Amino acid sequence: MEHEDGTNPSRIAKEKHMQLSPAMQKVLGEQVTLELEASMVYLQLSIQLDDHDLPGMTRWMRAQSEEEQVHAAKFIQHCQDRGFAPQIGDIAAPKVSGSQPIDYFKAALAHEEKVSESIRNLYRTAQSETDLDVLPLLHWFIDEQVEEESTISEIIGRLELVGDSGSGLLRIDSELGSRHPDIKADNE
Repeated sequence: MEHEDGTNPSRIAKEKHMQLSPAMQKVLGEQVTLELEASMVYLQLSIQLDDHDLPGMTRWMRAQSEEEQVHAAKFIQHCQDRGFAPQIGDIAAPKVSGSQPIDYFKAALAHEEKVSESIRNLYRTAQSETDLDVLPLLHWFIDEQVEEESTISEIIGRLELVGDSGSGLLRIDSELGSRHPDIKADNE
């Protein structure tokens, strides 16, 4: 029911309830930038692996890059649904050190650990701001980060196991290349 001035009291109440606090706006905006940074890191790692003629690992890293863009989109959509348009921050060119596939997967793991810590910080901020509306999204991301770190750690373990074995490396490359990423834009 609208008032004489054309405003809808239930909509105004909903908008006020769903508004993000300045602290939440800050950390969510930073998380969007970090997810896009992660996408660029994975893209750079895919380029490095392509130089090693490892198409499976290259494809795996590119799929990860796309997945990180979907993650950024999830955070952006949550912000927009709550009346906030996040501003993407500066993203520096990824710096990748090392010269072997294992080095690139270790770099990926280090970046995932950085993302995980940022999401935990976001969760702590949501708790201190009593922002219950963001918690389902953050629970999804916490589960996702556990899975990401576990998967990459397993790949690193396998790469350590095969060492300099060309046939072992090619087998891992083939297995990673068969990955069919299940990239979803929703919170399933």
